[in-house]
Amino acid sequence: MKILIEKPYLIFWTSIPIIILFGILTKADSFGFNIHDTYFVIGINHLIILISILFGIIGLGYWIVLKANRRLSKWLNLIHITLTFGGILLIWILAQLFRESVMEYDFNNNLTFGIYLIALIAIFGQLIYPINIISGIIRKRNKTSG
Repeated sequence: MKILIEKPYLIFWTSIPIIILFGILTKADSFGFNIHDTYFVIGINHLIILISILFGIIGLGYWIVLKANRRLSKWLNLIHITLTFGGILLIWILAQLFRESVMEYDFNNNLTFGIYLIALIAIFGQLIYPINIISGIIRKRNKTSG
């Protein structure tokens, strides 16, 4: 765990092939979600490519800052990694609980609200990334901590 906090680019880069493999092995071609009167349909392949590119960019940013001999906050790394991967994992778990029966409408509404709330927290958690990168650029690494 310590190496992932000190080198957060490793978890983002190693998750890219896992995400791509998950996208290839999934049964669904697309998924849709409804916001008020608008129904959005997104292709799984497009979502997988987008997430992989974003994780590659995030990992590259962390790697560049560390290779530039700058110091990142371990707490901000931990919070960012937890919100990113924990949020994705929770959303995936909650999405598996959807019920098909019409009688379960209230349950699905509450579940949808929970998924949206977790997604919102995970998205706002991404603001930690630029804060950590900028503070890492400003702070210089101590000479003794190599």
